[in-house]
Amino acid sequence: MRPVSREPDPDWGERKHVNRQDITVGNQQIAFSQSDGRGRAVIFVHSNSSSARTWDPLLTGPFGQRFRCLALDLPGHGSSAPAKNPEDYSLPGYAAVLAGFAQATGTAEAVIVGWSLGGSIAIEAAPALPQAAGYFLFGAPPIASAAQMGEAFLPNPAMGVAFTAAVEPEQARASVASFTAPGSALSLDEFTADFLRTDGEARTGLFASIGEGRFADEIAIISTLPQPVAILHGEGEQLVSLNYLQQLAVPTLWRGHIQLIPGAGHALHREAPAEFAELLEQFIVDLS
Repeated sequence: MRPVSREPDPDWGERKHVNRQDITVGNQQIAFSQSDGRGRAVIFVHSNSSSARTWDPLLTGPFGQRFRCLALDLPGHGSSAPAKNPEDYSLPGYAAVLAGFAQATGTAEAVIVGWSLGGSIAIEAAPALPQAAGYFLFGAPPIASAAQMGEAFLPNPAMGVAFTAAVEPEQARASVASFTAPGSALSLDEFTADFLRTDGEARTGLFASIGEGRFADEIAIISTLPQPVAILHGEGEQLVSLNYLQQLAVPTLWRGHIQLIPGAGHALHREAPAEFAELLEQFIVDLS
């Protein structure tokens, strides 16, 4: 189905050089943003309880004017409709949406950028995206089983709220505070609004699916990917273990090591936007 133009939500403010559209993927209505650029396609996948607007600085800036950037709202997030099947609130469900979205928008050869849950979705979807040019991931430690979450993630009370259906504004704000490095001056208002807007069933459904082991062996996938894989990590990260990431075997790891971003945490794309955009552009150039 052809994308249909839509107006941005009133609370999203002015969004120059970003087109808001809808597209049907399977039986799911998916909202997405697209930049004005005409270069290589780049698909951005947001985190749990976030939305496509987290990528707006990239889409509206010089990067988005050069490259064709597409940022989708996952089911139950942002302006996308809630999942019609509760089973779709899972890594396999989201991965199917990502693969279908790439096909529907003619971007099967895109670079896939995944933040946190978005990175896990990108890994899960990789076998269904054989033409993808490469993967640019952060805040997304690959695991083979739910038992490894204790190694991959740092102990943080925010993790519990991230899998809770009904969340009060104070809880949401405390949870998204873990997105930034300690002492960060970055506003939490947008993160909080997106968290509260997300369908609570998306959080509980994801938690249940992980506990039941309904996801692929992400370590096996990333260790055999033929495409280049960039892994970024904020030095002020409060949720993901750097030690765990450094022990992974990723044969196609870009530049042979994890890219450490000083002064940034989990949401390093918003805390260090210029450095993030520069690294992403260098990654794309290296693909050529």
